[in-house]
Amino acid sequence: MENLEYHNPVLLKETVDGLNIKPNGVYVDVTFGGGGHSREILSRLGEGGKLFAFDQDPDAKQNVIDDARFTLIPENFKFLKQFLRFYGHKTVDGVLGDFGVSSHQFDVAERGFSTRFDSKLDMRMNQKEKISAYEVINGYAEEQLRSMFYQYGELKNAPKLARVIVEERENAPIETGDQLKELLMPHLFKNREFKILAQIYQAIRIEVNQEIEVLKDFLQQTEDVLEKGGRISLISYHSLEDRLVKRYIRNGLFEGEPEKDMFGRMTVPFKKVGKLIVPTAEEIKMNNRARSAKLRIGEKL
Repeated sequence: MENLEYHNPVLLKETVDGLNIKPNGVYVDVTFGGGGHSREILSRLGEGGKLFAFDQDPDAKQNVIDDARFTLIPENFKFLKQFLRFYGHKTVDGVLGDFGVSSHQFDVAERGFSTRFDSKLDMRMNQKEKISAYEVINGYAEEQLRSMFYQYGELKNAPKLARVIVEERENAPIETGDQLKELLMPHLFKNREFKILAQIYQAIRIEVNQEIEVLKDFLQQTEDVLEKGGRISLISYHSLEDRLVKRYIRNGLFEGEPEKDMFGRMTVPFKKVGKLIVPTAEEIKMNNRARSAKLRIGEKL
């Protein structure tokens, strides 16, 4: 039974349309969550079709789909290639990803993802991981904190935030979200405090879960696991992720340009399918989480 705390999936039709589903194909949903995208994929598959889904969050098991064509793999999607081979599939016809934090994770106070609640500093998507937000805030050197806020939160006042945290924790550890908010609030730009707090939380969450490294690793694996003509259909929620997805679809690299052959042609793994897709004003009104979503689709060459 679907957990009611999971909200509607973002860009549901557009993302699944992007996979160009073949009834007897094999597909992967690497961000299962509440199972909305997976259910839509299954509704378009025939009896010979297969769907594998990944989710490292134990809460996602509550939404497992009772369907012989469906397999939930309770792992991080950075193990995409490894687990597909374990289940006897070297290649698949399409991979869907809806990155970022699920509405459910934001709404469970004790997970520590949301600025709305006071809870222990955690933010781990996989509760078995040793490094939580507590270790990052209380254990990282000032230089590491500064780099994290600047890189992952795109915060101009990163040096100030890092210094304030390091000075405060010399007296006592910073243990909860409220302690962290109270400490940083006086140093945030007036009338923009909550937006900046969200960026601070984003930066810590990305670091805790190593989201950028995981995404890069995953994108490189899609090149290996997709059949020729297979599709990736990927939703990002912040510019760092979207930039990586865009560049990888465009030229198979995260930086620089691909090498050219003697005829001046570039060898790239994907071709872009259609234009960037963003939610309609109507969808954003119904689901606030959709407001920053960007969908990009690529086809394996």
